[in-house]
Amino acid sequence: MTVAGLGVSGLSAARALAGLGAAVTVVDGGDGPAQRERAGQLAAEGIGTRLGDGDTLPAGTELVVTSPGWRPDSPLFAAAAAAGAEVIGDVEVAWRLRRPGPDGRPAAPWLAVTGTNGKTTTTAMLASILRAAGLRTAAVGNIGTPIVDVVLAEDRYDVLAVELSSFQLHWAPGLRVHSGAVLNLAPDHLDWHGSMAAYAADKGRVYHGNQVACVYNADDPVTEELVRAADVEEGCRAIGFTLSAPGPSELGVVEGLLVDRAFVQDRRRTARELAEVSDVRPAAPHNIANALAAAALARAYGVPPAAVRDGLRAFRPDAHRIDLVAEVAGVSYVDDSKATNTHAARASLAAYAPVVWIAGGLAKGAVFDELVRESAGRLRGAVLIGKDRHLIAEALARHAPDVPVADLERTDTGAMAEAVRAAARLAGPGDTVLLAPACASMDMFTDYKQRGDAFAAAVRELATG
Repeated sequence: MTVAGLGVSGLSAARALAGLGAAVTVVDGGDGPAQRERAGQLAAEGIGTRLGDGDTLPAGTELVVTSPGWRPDSPLFAAAAAAGAEVIGDVEVAWRLRRPGPDGRPAAPWLAVTGTNGKTTTTAMLASILRAAGLRTAAVGNIGTPIVDVVLAEDRYDVLAVELSSFQLHWAPGLRVHSGAVLNLAPDHLDWHGSMAAYAADKGRVYHGNQVACVYNADDPVTEELVRAADVEEGCRAIGFTLSAPGPSELGVVEGLLVDRAFVQDRRRTARELAEVSDVRPAAPHNIANALAAAALARAYGVPPAAVRDGLRAFRPDAHRIDLVAEVAGVSYVDDSKATNTHAARASLAAYAPVVWIAGGLAKGAVFDELVRESAGRLRGAVLIGKDRHLIAEALARHAPDVPVADLERTDTGAMAEAVRAAARLAGPGDTVLLAPACASMDMFTDYKQRGDAFAAAVRELATG
């Protein structure tokens, strides 16, 4: 077998397959210190590696297990197709390795979450709700814990909350989950997928073979279209969630309450209270939608309403997701560095007004006209950073010409501190300085976490004078 990539998921898959007796070779196009260190670790475990060549298929390969980020048009996969070798991802490996417990109980079912934005938060909310119901669970997949490790662990779980990226779904043809959700859909990773249609189709794979519920966003019609196109098991239901009052077979919001009209006995005439909007933190509109999606998946698994409420109350969002850092001179400073695309930034901007917006980075092919046009009325000012900031500047010039803009050229470690100081000069009491970059971070930072940490450090420095 060949494993493509020496990242976290590649290492996990290689060790798991080798532990099952397979002859494994790990290939990676890189040959730097990090790759060599990991290759040394694998060599000590009897696993072969080949660095500096990620294109050539090792002789005798019958199966390729790819890490999520490897593009479908990689030469390695063309070579695999020519050799008749199947290509799958770590999620598919985990799915095939599921096993019943020692007591004969079936393998833990999967409740799966995907979407352009909100996946991690929703998956973590779902796990919190499941734990509140007394279930043994783990949040796994794209959320950080390699799913192969969890499937093969000695610990037994009742049910798994699984975050899946479009990359992972692309390489998981056999996946058939208990219930799945697509939170929303907007252009992202089109350089990898090749088109919006291909991206949407990969997201829609989460619905194929669903057993109990396909959860979709009733406020995002594209997600419902994916449900209609899915081949599901007989009896599987379409369950919507909405920020408005719900119709039958939907969850929604009524007078400050999250309510369920899907998993009740008479869904045409009755609804069940699940929680208060104030139980969701932060109670921004897109985060309420995340909570409704998590609740829908939990209810599909049979979780009682009280556990939904208790799980949402117990949930604490991760850093860099609408995270209030501090209030300085009457101005709130909010870190949403995780808003790495226009869809996420739009949701973040919609939660605040007036806003001094810190934005920019790697655009990944995105355009910003619609985002700026929709958000223009909320903007007190904008501070632009990063490689592709000119694209946002041009959109601001077209659709918000009266909004003052600070365009920062520097890209060194002090750039974020300068951005925060510039934002402070544009903001007044009652305003929010919002880091919602709408771009990836790798032009200036290791990842969105380092970018958010730099913002928080700059705000603290501002607060201390």
